[in-house]
Amino acid sequence: MKILIDNPKKVVTMNSSNEEWSGGHILVENDKIVSLGKEKYTGEFDKKIDASEMVILPGFINTHHHLYQSLTRNIPLMQDEELFPWLVHHYEVWREVFDEAISVSAKTGLLEMMLSGVTCSSDHLYLFPQNCNNELIDIEIESAKELGIRFQPTRGSMSLSKKDGGLPPDDVVQTEEVIMQDCQRLVNKYHDPNPGAMVRISLAPCSPFSVTPELMQQTADFCKENNLMFHTHLAETIDEENFCIEKMGARPAAYLDSVGWIDGNAWVAHAVHLSDEEIAQMGACGMGISHCPSSNMRLGSGIARIKEMLEAGVAVSFGVDGSASNDSSNMLSEIRQGMLLSRLREPKYWLTAREVLSIATRGGAAALGRDDIGSLEIGKQADIAMFGVNYIEYAGAMTDPVAALVFTQRMRPIDYLMINGELQIEKGQPKFDPEELRKRHNEISLELVKRASENTGIKFV
Repeated sequence: MKILIDNPKKVVTMNSSNEEWSGGHILVENDKIVSLGKEKYTGEFDKKIDASEMVILPGFINTHHHLYQSLTRNIPLMQDEELFPWLVHHYEVWREVFDEAISVSAKTGLLEMMLSGVTCSSDHLYLFPQNCNNELIDIEIESAKELGIRFQPTRGSMSLSKKDGGLPPDDVVQTEEVIMQDCQRLVNKYHDPNPGAMVRISLAPCSPFSVTPELMQQTADFCKENNLMFHTHLAETIDEENFCIEKMGARPAAYLDSVGWIDGNAWVAHAVHLSDEEIAQMGACGMGISHCPSSNMRLGSGIARIKEMLEAGVAVSFGVDGSASNDSSNMLSEIRQGMLLSRLREPKYWLTAREVLSIATRGGAAALGRDDIGSLEIGKQADIAMFGVNYIEYAGAMTDPVAALVFTQRMRPIDYLMINGELQIEKGQPKFDPEELRKRHNEISLELVKRASENTGIKFV
């Protein structure tokens, strides 16, 4: 199957030279880009997309999410809480999830991201309630396959419950033996290290304060031995910093270093509160971070030092984070927030429109350890986002249609989304009908809150 993307208004390659041009073509054959350039294509093709009113970009790559949290958006009790109380109250609702809830929430979050231009996403599922099937990552993977999105889930873990000095309830944590056995099972069953892989497995203890040091070290060792990427939360809030100093005798990043985690195969979420020395150390090894600006604003966590990280060589990417701390899975909105939030700092730290688009594409690929996606180049996987700019919200913005995608607030889904050479969204319409999914998602969401209120006596609503 040959698909021709013809005469684009603007092509943004995100290649090493940051080439852009108007007109020309991109030709996709099967799952790869086989030709692109400023010249008109005159060869054969099976399908043509008129891109004369579209900006063409590599598909966005989301590097941090908690898909199940789409079930618990903006619950009244937690709307104005900071991270630790926000977590404690949410755990009481999340402990009620069941297998279908994981499937429905995964499809909801992934589809929402696809409608905003995401072609590859990670997810961080670290909660395994005892009333659930232990194979929850499998459920997420099957959901991603159904939607046709490239997926790099992380097998999360928590081994420290309230009785051991952690935050989560006892019935959502697992023993280290169970955790590592399931990690090995998932890698054996699903992990594809080859270029063009649609599924790769990474490992992800929830945070330095929710697992033991032994599990942190064991996870890092396992991933290095098996050439896997590994992930966790880091330095999200001042409360976390104080907690780590009190419990572990070190700042979060220093503690992470002590258990083998400052490494080029690792990426961390948030990284708001880092020193100059910590940023330099992470940059020296090419470590990744997932910048989550909406979540950091929502929970009052602070402003991550993204410009300094980029200059230090850190692989900076974007994560929409869980839909209970962002309340949306819209990557284009997240990109815009990333640019705007940087401008609350001194002008020398401001991010440009093209810098944040690069973070969302090339940066995401680097953070996930991939070199087969993230740019439009011959031989790369055909993961392509096509945004029409012939709409009212872009009126007056055509002096720079690329920057218009960031500076203005888009009011509609992406026009075309191609993943691995297949069109999953055409003319704003996904293959997967969202209506029944939306209805069932709302039913499950209300059911979880009701159960949690009955079981705890807490008034969530």
